[in-house]
Amino acid sequence: MMANAQRKPQGFVFTGWHMLGVMVLFFGTIITVNLVMAWNATRSWSGLVVQNTYVASQEFNGKVAEAKAFAASGIEGALTVEAGRVVYRVVDAGGAPLAADSVTAIFKRPVDEREDFSLALVPDGPGLFVAERAVPAGQWVVDISTGREGTKVFHQTVRTIVGGQAK
Repeated sequence: MMANAQRKPQGFVFTGWHMLGVMVLFFGTIITVNLVMAWNATRSWSGLVVQNTYVASQEFNGKVAEAKAFAASGIEGALTVEAGRVVYRVVDAGGAPLAADSVTAIFKRPVDEREDFSLALVPDGPGLFVAERAVPAGQWVVDISTGREGTKVFHQTVRTIVGGQAK
């Protein structure tokens, strides 16, 4: 009896239940974060970069050579997107309007393909091409191909941000 009277009350004792709580909170947090990230990833990006990786790898060197040739040509293009109108001005190395008969602009979202669209611009003066189309606000990657008599004379890829309420 005397031994019980001298025993001091113990403070906090870490038990198996406490360890279980720590484990559940720790791994529950990790699993919850992973599930939220996976859900966001599947909702925002298709994951598709090219339709066929083998074909894309075979075409890569040709596309690089074409891009270098267009860069060396001195041709320059300027894209403007505002108020329901898309305007593309293209000039040659000397600053003179480029003679072309077709311009196609393919608008792509950087991480989602659901809103992608193609737009044919029509001539509206020397070196000036326009199309009436409201482009939703946000970031876009625009592939622009300029042609003359069925031959591509210039290709440009522009990353732009369209004003308005951001998505």
